[in-house]
Amino acid sequence: MKSKSSSSRRGFIKKSLVAAVAMPVVSSFEEKVLLAQSQSGQPASEKKSAVDMPYGTIGKVKISRIICGGNLITGFAHSRDLIYVSQLLKEYFTDEKIMQTWAQCEQNGINTMIFNPSDAHAVAVLKKYRQNGGKIQYFAQLDPNPSDISKNIKEAVDQGAVGILLVGNYGDAWTRENKTDLIARFIETVKAHGIISGVAGHEIRTIMAVEKAGIKPDFYMKTLHSHNYWSKKRPDQDKEVIDNYGVDNYWCIDPEATIRYMSQIQRPWLAYKVLAAGALTPAVGLKYAFQNGADFCVVGMFDFQVAEDAAATVAAVKATQNRDREWMA
Repeated sequence: MKSKSSSSRRGFIKKSLVAAVAMPVVSSFEEKVLLAQSQSGQPASEKKSAVDMPYGTIGKVKISRIICGGNLITGFAHSRDLIYVSQLLKEYFTDEKIMQTWAQCEQNGINTMIFNPSDAHAVAVLKKYRQNGGKIQYFAQLDPNPSDISKNIKEAVDQGAVGILLVGNYGDAWTRENKTDLIARFIETVKAHGIISGVAGHEIRTIMAVEKAGIKPDFYMKTLHSHNYWSKKRPDQDKEVIDNYGVDNYWCIDPEATIRYMSQIQRPWLAYKVLAAGALTPAVGLKYAFQNGADFCVVGMFDFQVAEDAAATVAAVKATQNRDREWMA
C-alpha cells in the first residue's frame, strides 16, 4: 500500500513541473517536449532530458556545462543599475517557484546549481525539494569569517554540497588586502573534507594572485562577457566603477585580458555573468564564453528561461569543440 507521504511527494513534483511549463505561449521545440513530459507525472530526475546536455567532470563530480546560479533564489543579482530588482526577485521566487525552477533544470539536463547556504531559507527549500524527489546537486559559495574559516565549510559539507568555493567578493577583497594566506587556508580546509574546492573572482588579479601563491584549488570561477552589446566603449563608466568600488564588481571590464590569462591556466574554469545582466542573449553570451575558454557557465535563470538556456548551451558547446584553450573538464 502506498504511503500518503510518498504519494504527496510524487504529486508535488507533478504539479511543480506542470506549473513550471504552463506558459501562455509554447513556441520552441524544447518547450513542447517539456510540456508533454511534464504531463506524464514522472519525476524530473527520472525523465530523459529534453536536450542532449553535455557534461564535464571536476574531481569525481559530473557537472552539466551550464550551472544554475543561486543569486536569484536569495534575491541578489547582477541587475545593472536597476535598484528594485532584488525585491522583485524575492517576490517572484516563492518556495514553489524555486522548486519548479530546479525541476525544470533537472528536466533539461542541468544537474548542478550554486547558492550560499548561509541563507537559511534557501537551505530549507532545498531540503523540501529533495524530500519531494528532487536530486539537483549544489556548489556552496561561501563568505567565511576569517577568524573561523572552517565553520561554514563544515555546515556546507553537512548539508550535502558536492563542491565549495570562495565567493568572488571575498576572493577579490582578500587579494587586494594581500591576504592570500586566508585563501590558502580556505582551500586547504575544503580539501580536508574531501570536497572539490574553488576560488571565484571578478578581477583577473585574484586568479593571478592565487596562482602566484602556489594555491591549488580544483577550479576557478571568473567573470567573462563580451562588450559588443554596447553601442560604443564606455571607459568613463568603467573608470567610475573602479573608482567607486575598487573592483570590476558588475562587469568583466577587460574580457580580452581574462581570456589571455585563463588560456594559460590548467584548471577548470566556471565563467559567470556571461549574459551581462541580460544584455546578451543566451545564444550569444554562452557561445562567447565557451569559445574563449570557459569549461562551464554559471547563469541565473527564471523558470521560463531554463529550456532556452539549456538548448543554447548544447548548441554553443557543439560549435566550439575546436578552440584554443583545451577543455579542462
